[in-house]
Amino acid sequence: MRVGLLTREYPPEVYGGAGVHVDFLVQHLRQIPGVDVDVSCMGAERPDARAFAEQDSRFPDGNAALHVLSTDIAMTAHCGEADIVHSHTWYANMAGHLAAMLNDIPHVVSAHSLEPQRPWKAEQLGGGYRLSSWAERTGFLGADAVIAVSRGMAVDVLGAYPEIDEERVHVIYNGIDAQVYHHDSDTDVVEALGIDLSRPYVAFVGRITRQKGVPHLLRAGLRFDPEVQIVLLAGAADTPELKAETDGGIAALQGSRDGVVVVSEMLPRESVRQVLSHALAFLCPSVYEPLGIVNLEAMACETAVVASAVGGIPEVVADGETGLLVPYTPDDTARFEAGLADRVNQLVRDPGLARRLGEAGRARAVSSFDWASIAHETADLYRSLL
Repeated sequence: MRVGLLTREYPPEVYGGAGVHVDFLVQHLRQIPGVDVDVSCMGAERPDARAFAEQDSRFPDGNAALHVLSTDIAMTAHCGEADIVHSHTWYANMAGHLAAMLNDIPHVVSAHSLEPQRPWKAEQLGGGYRLSSWAERTGFLGADAVIAVSRGMAVDVLGAYPEIDEERVHVIYNGIDAQVYHHDSDTDVVEALGIDLSRPYVAFVGRITRQKGVPHLLRAGLRFDPEVQIVLLAGAADTPELKAETDGGIAALQGSRDGVVVVSEMLPRESVRQVLSHALAFLCPSVYEPLGIVNLEAMACETAVVASAVGGIPEVVADGETGLLVPYTPDDTARFEAGLADRVNQLVRDPGLARRLGEAGRARAVSSFDWASIAHETADLYRSLL
């Protein structure tokens, strides 16, 4: 079985959860006898995938979404030998859709997020958001199967696209490689970042996007116990407006307390693992999250999670067992921010609870979210469509 896997992100160019998913899924699919995976991705050349430039020189000033659609057509032209195509995110959905039509082969879509659930992307893409929404909708409605990364995501898929037959939606979770993500006792990276190991710290890892709720975290941080440090491994903001808002929130936080560490460049996986390992807790204040692979990464590092109870997060973080969840409603964000602060301060007062949550999180990550099992589930779905 020859699988044409279509994605924007692929190592070493990975910036989000979908890219992490593709990285580990491909590794484990390639270990299954009889499964041959050809990866087509976007960006610079790399050794184990076919890469396609994301800039079309014919219209250098065109909307970014136009460049993606042009790249999709180029990717489609190289799918002729595939028995089945599997696309990830709207960036590649149209390539999968066209390849399925052109070659009369099945198309599987993985739903990592949904454009209708992310209206703030109009800030970033302008009219391109209408194009990205169209591409996603067309790919999903035409797909032979839609993989939802959580039960919550399956509900969202059917809510956004009620035309899809429920039988075509399959829940296959994101996973974690517990050999890659584990507690790291080394401290060289943590110390080099200026984190004081004699004091507890909480950590955030993620992009600065509306989805991740960083402004809520910054306002909640004003109420954290003065002893706790706040470590933000935060990538570039999606828009200048969000950057200005975030920069203002960071400045206010740094003006009210010490121990605020901000790292803007993307750190290697091993460095992130060490930061997670020594944190009192990992914070996930997302306002929308289909699953949240980074929660699994923190759990595998034996770190307690404090997260919003949205999307697929409650299916990963067991409240009171592997972490602490905070209800989120968009019409009462002040209550949400106060809840985040209360949960953090609870763990500052009771570090033993944080340790117990972290240990239970590791056990849950290993037992319920193993990538090898997830890859076999995915391969079984492929076979059922051929």
